[in-house]
Amino acid sequence: PRSVFNAPSFSQQRTVVTPGALRTFQPFRCYAAPVAAEPFLNGTSSNYVEEMYYAWLENPKSVHKSWDIFFRNANTGAPPGSAYQSPPPVGVSLSGLSQAQALVGAQPNVEKLVEDHLIRGHHVAQLDPLGIMDADLDSCVPADIITSSDKLGFYGLEEADLDKVFRLPTTTFIGGSESALTLREIIRRLEMAYCQHIGVEFMFINDLQQCQWIRQKFEKPGVMQFEEFLQRKWSSEKRFGLEGCESLIPALKTIIDKSSENGVESVIMGMPHRGRLNVLANVIRKELEQIFCQFDSKLEAGSGDVKYHLGMYHRRINRVTNRHITLSLMANPSHLEAVDPVVQGKTKAEQFYCGDSDGKRVMSILLHGDAAFAGQGIVYETFHLSDLPSYTTHGTIHVVVNNQIGFTTDPRMARSSPYPTDVARVVNAPIFHVNADDPEAVMYVCNVAAEWRATFHKDVVVDLVSYRRNGHNEMDEPMFTQPLMYKQIKKQKPVLQKYAEKLIAEGAVSRQECEEEIAKYDKICEEAYNRSKDEKILHIKHWLDSPWPGFFTLDGQPKSMSCPSTGLNEEVLSHIGQVASSVPVEDFTIHGGLTRILKGRATMVQNRSVDWALGEYMALGSLLKEGIHVRLSGQDVERGTFSHRHHVLHDQNVDKRTCIPMNYIDPNQTPYTVCNSSLSEYGVLGFELGFAMASPNALVLWEAQFGDFHNTAQCIIDQFISPGQAKWVRQNGIVLLLPHGMEGMGPEHSSARPERFLQMCNDDPDVFPKITEDFAVRQLYDCNWIVILLPFRKPLIIFTPKSLLRHPEAKSRFDDMLPGTHFRRLIPEEGSASQNSAGVKRLIFCTGKIYYDLTKERRTRGLEDTVAISRIEQLSPFPFDLVKAEAEKYPQAQLLWCQEEHKNQGYYDYVKPRISRTFNNTCPVWYAGREPAAAPATGNKKAHLVELERFLDTAFNPDAFQNQS
Repeated sequence: PRSVFNAPSFSQQRTVVTPGALRTFQPFRCYAAPVAAEPFLNGTSSNYVEEMYYAWLENPKSVHKSWDIFFRNANTGAPPGSAYQSPPPVGVSLSGLSQAQALVGAQPNVEKLVEDHLIRGHHVAQLDPLGIMDADLDSCVPADIITSSDKLGFYGLEEADLDKVFRLPTTTFIGGSESALTLREIIRRLEMAYCQHIGVEFMFINDLQQCQWIRQKFEKPGVMQFEEFLQRKWSSEKRFGLEGCESLIPALKTIIDKSSENGVESVIMGMPHRGRLNVLANVIRKELEQIFCQFDSKLEAGSGDVKYHLGMYHRRINRVTNRHITLSLMANPSHLEAVDPVVQGKTKAEQFYCGDSDGKRVMSILLHGDAAFAGQGIVYETFHLSDLPSYTTHGTIHVVVNNQIGFTTDPRMARSSPYPTDVARVVNAPIFHVNADDPEAVMYVCNVAAEWRATFHKDVVVDLVSYRRNGHNEMDEPMFTQPLMYKQIKKQKPVLQKYAEKLIAEGAVSRQECEEEIAKYDKICEEAYNRSKDEKILHIKHWLDSPWPGFFTLDGQPKSMSCPSTGLNEEVLSHIGQVASSVPVEDFTIHGGLTRILKGRATMVQNRSVDWALGEYMALGSLLKEGIHVRLSGQDVERGTFSHRHHVLHDQNVDKRTCIPMNYIDPNQTPYTVCNSSLSEYGVLGFELGFAMASPNALVLWEAQFGDFHNTAQCIIDQFISPGQAKWVRQNGIVLLLPHGMEGMGPEHSSARPERFLQMCNDDPDVFPKITEDFAVRQLYDCNWIVILLPFRKPLIIFTPKSLLRHPEAKSRFDDMLPGTHFRRLIPEEGSASQNSAGVKRLIFCTGKIYYDLTKERRTRGLEDTVAISRIEQLSPFPFDLVKAEAEKYPQAQLLWCQEEHKNQGYYDYVKPRISRTFNNTCPVWYAGREPAAAPATGNKKAHLVELERFLDTAFNPDAFQNQS
């Protein structure tokens, strides 16, 4: 019920006013009752009951007779059911009561009126600058929002009550220093606070302090010429201008200025293409000539990206606070919201590296379009990272450029929620809707948003309700689909003109002063335009959003193209192995099964051997020991999907007590971050990509629970990881760990889809590269993804094992990891076949788990001397030099590629043309593996084994290829 106190059956349901009943009446929830009232209020929080109780103590006749009886009976200890008498219900005239009794009796109705404006006032706020749209998709005015005196009856009030004085609840701020106002003035002030050009959504927040903070900000009484210049110069160029929401620029400047005042030193921003050039110019202060030269079709910029996708990094003085501030706008593609988690990850990294544990120095701002904010699931995934311990950035300010249209789609067809911002309610973020044609309201709201973030370190949303003056882009015709809207837009004065006329009418400025300011900015643009004609080469440094100063040079000179050894001393290997086998915390009880696992690790260390899990431990631990931060993130990575990792130990007797042994390797080590993520791939991979952007001196890894789970993060892979350097000249060392292997477990959880990654590799299968001394490193430098210990950074895709995690033959010796050792791009045949090269009839190239099936089958058939098996460990860039050298060892051998994946999947389409090109296409490369299929694997275990047996027979059958051309 809207008001439990006016429910006719309330006295039968409950006599004592309980907290449970009052929670349904939001203004009174959580408000402390007077101590004297506690015996009969049962600890409730009712403001008007408190007022009546004090009034009754002074004069029992000042309250309604029913409350006089209630207070008397309750004070004498009357049992429930006999102390309560219902006050007059809503709609019943109070004329029979004395004025004092009537005022007190009407008090709950007045307070409900206040509540309704708080909850639903935004539904009638004047938010649309065009005056034709309903920002909440509903043209009906809520019946319980007072907008005229004829609706007083809804609250059991009368016309005569308008000029009566009512006490204001102690929880409201509309009175300023006054404690009572006439009903007419109460309504006027509520409408001014909640029903004008600002609509506030916050009453769903279940924190009293936060609600009161917002009420105080709104209840207390009391830049845009750039787009026009671009339209004149390049009227037929796509630029996705900001006309219709030019107030975004002062909005962002206000947020940044206020945040700088509150101590923020770095702001990382992400935004779609609309308005990006304006933000670059007027918020981040990018050189105008660098923007204008982007419109020159003769510009030499390599592959690159369109101008409205590029970002930048700039450190400058904030002239309002006279403090330095660093602004970074992230480059991103036309997948509008894909940049959201990337921004959050980079923000988290910067906070981590500067020791900003509560987000006071580094913050993020995300800009959104209304249709994308409501429609794209990555927005929801990113919001749900906002308060997770390993992912929180301690509050993001979201600014929605609400054009009230999505390309050509009306809002009613683009979302089911009343507002595009409703997704933010899932994390209790306050939402401030504001008419973007009222710059003063916009700036006020943005000040409040910045103060909210600084006070509570939680997300907040500013919804700039605006319009789009042109079509989707400057060459689009919007009248095709929104004729009435665009007829109104053509009549609409630009906000700069409207605001200038307002200031002139108020006498704040003269018309001449306005015209001089406009001419002054136009002159600045013209001068930059003339300079831009000399900018024929894109200066990359101007467009980098994540520079790595000092990383690519050593003593002022470019680093040498070398690949140093990654081996370790045996003492270090043993020490890390011992830590991995121990529980370095006293009185810590681990699970019995884990005790056996740790003992197994200790045995391996004694035997100088490692399996995958222990090898990973040594790799990560050695980096931590050398001061390199390691962050491993993903679903269930702390234990590992296959119960093999156990980087976080859990005390079996103390809830939530954990231990991370890898943080006990060395007293001077860098801390290790390992964190289970939310059940998100798109959002979390984007987050980790952003984290890896912040510093090249870190190893950031994301592990999929199963390799094929990366398909729901494909946008991040396709738009950021694979082409990131080509589009934005931005290197990144993100590592993807993707469990892969055909284990007979069905179409899912089998294939990490290696063919997709190989298809996006940029090496040419038809060109055999020139082999030089630094070929291996140079090849890595030219490719689009991989990473080892190198003077540059590339993404790395690792297809990690499943069954091989415990395979007795899938182990390495310490000797493979000592100083002087390197990553082996190809592991050649090292058995008896290598000693009998002239007698080898078949050379099988393979990669991954199938190697162990092949060696087992070779032993079974007794073919160790005549069949050689070589493993290509680095698939891309393809190791042409090592493949050539290996094949030349066996001049009489057929060349065969064997894989367990289907022929149209896996590696075959990638490796075949490259092996062929190694020998000038004169030597056939035969195939052994599963036949082409639509799904990655069969769901039938028996069928899986039949397929395996069939292609293994093909691999070793000497007559298998005689009839093939």
